[in-house]
Amino acid sequence: MAPTASRLPAYFWAGLVLAGFCWFLNWDLEGLRTHVLFFPQWLGYCLVVDGLVFRRKGHSLLTRNPANYALLFFLSAPAWWLFEGLNLITNNWHYLGRESFTPIQYFLLSSLSFSTVIPAVFSTAELIGTFKWVDRFNLNTLFNPSRSGFWKIHLTGWLMLILMCLFPKLFFPFLWLSLFFILDPLNALLGNRSLFADLAQGRLRNWILFGLAPLICGFFWELWNFHAFPKWVYTIPYLDVLHIFEMPLAGYGGYIPFGWELFALYALIPLRNPSLPVN
Repeated sequence: MAPTASRLPAYFWAGLVLAGFCWFLNWDLEGLRTHVLFFPQWLGYCLVVDGLVFRRKGHSLLTRNPANYALLFFLSAPAWWLFEGLNLITNNWHYLGRESFTPIQYFLLSSLSFSTVIPAVFSTAELIGTFKWVDRFNLNTLFNPSRSGFWKIHLTGWLMLILMCLFPKLFFPFLWLSLFFILDPLNALLGNRSLFADLAQGRLRNWILFGLAPLICGFFWELWNFHAFPKWVYTIPYLDVLHIFEMPLAGYGGYIPFGWELFALYALIPLRNPSLPVN
């Protein structure tokens, strides 16, 4: 029998078991284990959240277009490798246990883990969007840039990136802002979905969805990483205080623009039936 909007789909329960079982093993076992548990644990999270969306809406990222939903996993890994590349400049995080793998093993296992980032964030964004309070945040904005205005925002992003490269210990927060300022104005100029274009029309919905979603995912990333191995740890200049798990409190603020960057990256890809949460 096909699932209905009044019933949680079977894959929700499968995801709940998968995430819970892998969480237990990840925190209970000794030695290397997270390299094989991270992907199924976060796949479970994605299925749970997508199932909740289906329960509330009658459709979801997975059920609307399974092929595009699968594509999110393939796009996610190169997207996160981009941030890994930027981290070579800032050195804000590194991985304990990395030395246990050959370069090829590390690349393949990391890519598999990174493949869950975009599906997790996008599914969470759509779940948040099922609550009516999100639609109350509209405004009368004076922000209405011309084409030259969007180009100025775009150039601001490049300036952020250059400053980060030249002075990484001072401007490392631009790792989580520069790509958004570079890419989102391009989307507006190309007629793609754009958060700055939304702002010009007083629409804050996608700003909220893609700001809160990675913050929620970030909590679970840090929680499940805390007793994991291999795991990541942080080295953050002048903000390395008040840790929640391995992450300094101020570091959680970086998750918010990270979601906007993922939105901009995905919106730049020309897909006929995009898997972004529907309005």
